[in-house]
Amino acid sequence: MKGSATAAMAAMALALPCIANTQGLRLLGQERAFVVHTPGGPFTITRSKTACGSSSGYLQPLVPMEGVRPVTEIEVLHALNDASTMVIDMRDEDAPLDATIPNSYHIAYNEIEDRLDEVGCVKTPGKPWDCAKASKIIAFCYGPMCLQSPAGIQRMVRMGFPVRNIAYYRGGMMDWEALGLTTVTGNRPTKK
Repeated sequence: MKGSATAAMAAMALALPCIANTQGLRLLGQERAFVVHTPGGPFTITRSKTACGSSSGYLQPLVPMEGVRPVTEIEVLHALNDASTMVIDMRDEDAPLDATIPNSYHIAYNEIEDRLDEVGCVKTPGKPWDCAKASKIIAFCYGPMCLQSPAGIQRMVRMGFPVRNIAYYRGGMMDWEALGLTTVTGNRPTKK
């Protein structure tokens, strides 16, 4: 009896990392709850911190800007071998040093306006960026709650990058790692 109780407690301990706590996290914008009107009455959906998820940010739309194409892991995998497409990790400066998608490039979302030359745009003094021959890109960051790649995409478009050349991997590192896909560390590649 003692052995089965110990085994049961060990199994529970292994399951604990993914059990949610009671701390309410942002779900949509500043909102921490979403009410669904069901046949049985209102039902409130909340978001709780788990060891398997992210606590920062809030859910991002699948299409962060009109004209941007959402992509899955399958498209990301194929793009990693496509010389005309750059998969860009838009997380903060040091994040890709811990883990990132192999063969991806790192241009932080808050640096993209000054580094459009790395994605095929040309800067002429006194004129706006010329992005007529820009690469296709797939932008990603931490995952579905991360604001960084959507912000980077908006900055690129504002600077003249063609929205038709942009795809968005909303799942980002959170989904990539949750699926058990290979990552690399210390990755800071730039410009193909």
